[in-house]
Amino acid sequence: MPGHPARLHIVVLDGRTLNPGDLSWNKLNALGRLTVYEYSKTEEIPLRAKEAEVVLANKALLGEQQLAQLPRLRCICVTASGYNNISLESARKRGIPVCNAVGYGTDSVAQHVFALLLTLSNQVAAHHASVQQGRWGQIDDFCYTLSSIPELAGKTMGIYGFGRIGQKVAAIAQAFGMEVLATHKHPERDARPGIGFVGLETLFGQSDVVSLHAPLTEENKGIVNAALLARMKPTAYLINTGRGGLVDEPALKLALQSAQLAGAALDVLSSEPPKQGNVLFDAPNCLITPHMAWATREARQRLMDITVENVKAFLRGEPRNVVNL
Repeated sequence: MPGHPARLHIVVLDGRTLNPGDLSWNKLNALGRLTVYEYSKTEEIPLRAKEAEVVLANKALLGEQQLAQLPRLRCICVTASGYNNISLESARKRGIPVCNAVGYGTDSVAQHVFALLLTLSNQVAAHHASVQQGRWGQIDDFCYTLSSIPELAGKTMGIYGFGRIGQKVAAIAQAFGMEVLATHKHPERDARPGIGFVGLETLFGQSDVVSLHAPLTEENKGIVNAALLARMKPTAYLINTGRGGLVDEPALKLALQSAQLAGAALDVLSSEPPKQGNVLFDAPNCLITPHMAWATREARQRLMDITVENVKAFLRGEPRNVVNL
């Protein structure tokens, strides 16, 4: 049984992304002695967490080397769904549960998908800029558009990865009057009215919008490659709020440069943060946002609440959301 809450030492290694200042740490603080670091470099982790029994990490690296230097560690709570920054095997060998959080960002990520899509399709920022530059006052007609604007109703949304977020995106797409296609490992289990399950090549070939929502694995790394991009309609858009590694970024740049597709909007890149830049920064018709789709206040509050419950469950001797034991 874990120690008494009053003696439990909880260390948050990178609290800034979860709580930049608009949430409260009070519920966690009530569970033991809480130390919060806004950000931790990898080399700082052994010293900062050496007395910790519970460590909270979002993207902070807890590999084999770091874990070997944390003798009191008894539980790792990942303040995210993904946990590729944790050495699961090293933790398992010591009986340390690694507990993640799922479902907190479904609505927020789906919202961002359509923020990106509508920015591409309706060119709101470009039209606003043209008005500010005086163009509206210079024309004879009461209105203008910078280029042809497509209507989403009747178009096809293709979804790669039909989990919680993919299903939410599908529901919103249907509300817009879109047809929906999806690829999924379990189409019978997760069948939904009006959703057609197809293979990946068909998905890219028939969709007017392709939205990526699969987790990144060794099997699908770079799966959106030149061959798949070549199947897309020249009027189609690619949206990625999943993982940057799903996309062959140089291939996407070439596809945009050659107008193989109309545009792309990405909230994730292959390397984050892109300290050395990224090949897509100067690609035409390519929007990039800084991995923010998950980060609404409401989603982060849900993430905080899930994490608190994970710590409470560990204290009861009944760890939950465990991904390694």
